[in-house]
Amino acid sequence: MNLFPAIDLYGGKAVRLYKGNYNEMTVYNDNPVSVAKDFEACGAKYIHLVDLEGAKTGETPNLETVRAIVSKTQLFAEIGGGIRSMETVERYLSVGVSRVILGTAAVKNEEFLREAVKKYGEKIAVGVDIRDGFVAIHGWTENSALHYTDFMRKLTEIGVKTVIVTDISRDGAMQGTNRSLYAELAEKFPEMQVIASGGVSSLDDVCALKQMNLYGAIIGKAYYAGAIDLTEAVKMTE
Repeated sequence: MNLFPAIDLYGGKAVRLYKGNYNEMTVYNDNPVSVAKDFEACGAKYIHLVDLEGAKTGETPNLETVRAIVSKTQLFAEIGGGIRSMETVERYLSVGVSRVILGTAAVKNEEFLREAVKKYGEKIAVGVDIRDGFVAIHGWTENSALHYTDFMRKLTEIGVKTVIVTDISRDGAMQGTNRSLYAELAEKFPEMQVIASGGVSSLDDVCALKQMNLYGAIIGKAYYAGAIDLTEAVKMTE
């Protein structure tokens, strides 16, 4: 299983939100590049980035920070946050990002999703953010009418290979990850590369997810809070 330590970007800083709430933002580091280098020093080979400003505006205000992270580390970088056009996809890929994550646009604009997958294949992933069984959109501010299993089936049909699945109720809450959800997805969608996100709070969580043969898991707040030793987590998953 691959570990994706995460950096959420806002104003060029590394921050974390509580359950996606912009009013509950904690700034962890003014220098995201140094955080990424710390990840690499711990043995990580991947990094998960989210542009929280981009999620609101559809722009790429933290592009230069992303460029610096990619150019100053050897990490495989994936990024999400308000990616709604081919131009934005291409902008991120042009600075060396390895995979771009579509969120709301994948739900609302199937034509765009199909075009992106057709052109860029496995460089396109989709974020499946779940609240009460349904896929949430617009920065988790509203639920769509799509049940997550129906959406996953649609993504499989379109040719999406990688999904980042977040249980919103667990995100940033340090209450443990939703193991039953990921066990279900691993069983129902074995052809998909499922990355677990939200609530990965302990080495025990990491171990449990690895045993499900998931493709990956995102570690966010638990790293910053010191609840997970990233070096140990990487060793467990190798």
